[in-house]
Amino acid sequence: MSIHLVGGGWAAENDTDSDAVVYGPFLAEAALRGTAAGRDEPRLAIIVVRNGDGDDHAAKLVAALGAAGPIDPHLTVLGLADEAPMLAVADVDGIVIGGGLTPAYLTAVAPIAGEIRRQVAAGIPYLGYSAGAMIAAERAVLGGWQIGGVPVSPQDASEELDEISIENGIGLLDVTVDVHAAQWGTLGRMVAATEAGLIRGGLAVDEGTVLIVGQGTLGVAGSGSVWTVSESEGGVLVSTFGS
Repeated sequence: MSIHLVGGGWAAENDTDSDAVVYGPFLAEAALRGTAAGRDEPRLAIIVVRNGDGDDHAAKLVAALGAAGPIDPHLTVLGLADEAPMLAVADVDGIVIGGGLTPAYLTAVAPIAGEIRRQVAAGIPYLGYSAGAMIAAERAVLGGWQIGGVPVSPQDASEELDEISIENGIGLLDVTVDVHAAQWGTLGRMVAATEAGLIRGGLAVDEGTVLIVGQGTLGVAGSGSVWTVSESEGGVLVSTFGS
């Protein structure tokens, strides 16, 4: 099984090549599952939690995934206070969790988190886009831009939270993840949270980039980088790796 964590952002109009690079590895895994199940096209669970524009966001995800090959999308579009039903991820070849307000996504997906973990452990690939990437971790950053009232990252990426908030996520991987790293300045949030002892480092993914977590391996595809933040004697160590 693999976990695919996309740092957000959309490719330019008609730039199907970029989408194929980012979403292709996930779709290849899902297609193998679909073939084994006797399906011509992989059946993908796509869960979207938005405030009024859920259908539009779902359509963008379907288009991005479709650039990598044919799919059979099974859409669940929810409002900010809704919870995902178990049927949202039933009998599928891959699971996709979209982007938006991260705390709302965690609330929506929490009731089926155990089933998602079970399916991923059984070999169903998972793709988290933006918020979906952040909540995949055991300890998930939900947002925030201050520590003790002191600004540490841009407020625009705060997810409507003031203090940096860390909660239990889905639990698919043991490293904390942030997204829109270079574009929104969220790398600073991860550095500050690590220095303050809120987390023990993590990975921050740029837009247009996917971090692929396999069994004992890490891979990167797309136009950006993945930033590694780790605790270091006397401070915090930041490094980067790209595709």
